[in-house]
Amino acid sequence: MKIVTIVGARPQFIKAAPLSRVLRREHREVLVHTGQHYDDEMSAVFFRELGVPAPDYNLGVGSGPHGQQTGEMLKGIEEVLQGEQPNGVLVYGDTNSTLAGALAAAKMHIPVAHVEAGVRSCNRAMPEEVNRVLTDQMARLLFCPTPSSVENLRREGVTQGVHYVGDVMRDAQLLFFPVAQRRSSILEKVGLQRQRYALLTVHRPETVDCDERLTRLMAAVARLDLPIVFPVHPRTRKRLAALGLLESLGARATVLPPVGYLDMLLLQGGARAVLTDSGGVQREAHYLSVPSIILRNETEWPELVEVGASRLVGEDFCELNTELLMASKPVAPCALFGEGEASRKIARQLSGLA
Repeated sequence: MKIVTIVGARPQFIKAAPLSRVLRREHREVLVHTGQHYDDEMSAVFFRELGVPAPDYNLGVGSGPHGQQTGEMLKGIEEVLQGEQPNGVLVYGDTNSTLAGALAAAKMHIPVAHVEAGVRSCNRAMPEEVNRVLTDQMARLLFCPTPSSVENLRREGVTQGVHYVGDVMRDAQLLFFPVAQRRSSILEKVGLQRQRYALLTVHRPETVDCDERLTRLMAAVARLDLPIVFPVHPRTRKRLAALGLLESLGARATVLPPVGYLDMLLLQGGARAVLTDSGGVQREAHYLSVPSIILRNETEWPELVEVGASRLVGEDFCELNTELLMASKPVAPCALFGEGEASRKIARQLSGLA
């Protein structure tokens, strides 16, 4: 059986790593990289570290407005599918690469499998939410990471082909954290001591593209009692530089370029807490029993808030020190996300497409 897998962004490379290993034992996988993330530090480094084979196709789409980017991806993916004639198309998560892959396959009557189906923030202003909902409507196989994602689909009238499998990012963390402990020396390089810093990641448009919100966040971060380690996404760095905010963080902030997955795992595992607007980072931190503070009004992962692993702070960042203190208690990984068997379960269901 031939499966075409569509990836394009950092979280998708991570999710694909454990599943590709299992899938390729019995089937042929054709890997298509849309080029949505194209910098070496946001793309190629992940393939090298995770042992994911080099993409069979790189569409080189790059950045751009949502419509233009998705349209270029759709064109390129359609050409690949016409040549490859696969039994199915596998997409991950909620990016423009996800939507373009699902739409191209659906129009060609090729079955679509969606990993991380049913995840909802209930905020349609987020481009990612639109991508999730539309992709789930086109998918024949919907692989849900939690019971609540199954329930989200049921409320939308989607019940056929739905499978609760757990989170492939849990699979990745269990697979690669021991590797990170052997290979990464990021804590020593940066001069960090475990439990004596907080980790900050910020990249979402609603945070980064709003001058007032980004300015308030950086001011609150500068007042934190703990030293901050801040690996800066390229587009976030551009916005911070344009507003003159990097200098405002002061000497207690260690600003880094984007780091690879292994370094990121160690940075998360050694932190007292993680401050983030990323859904993936929330889960990775939780799997390492590190609490997170979510710098948003909502989260796609309400389970983490319910079990006390994450705290949702909204747009009022003035109480970050208090939130940091209250979030200092580790919580054991929640069994709802699985125990590292998601990839195996997905591969078994994909075999039914043959």
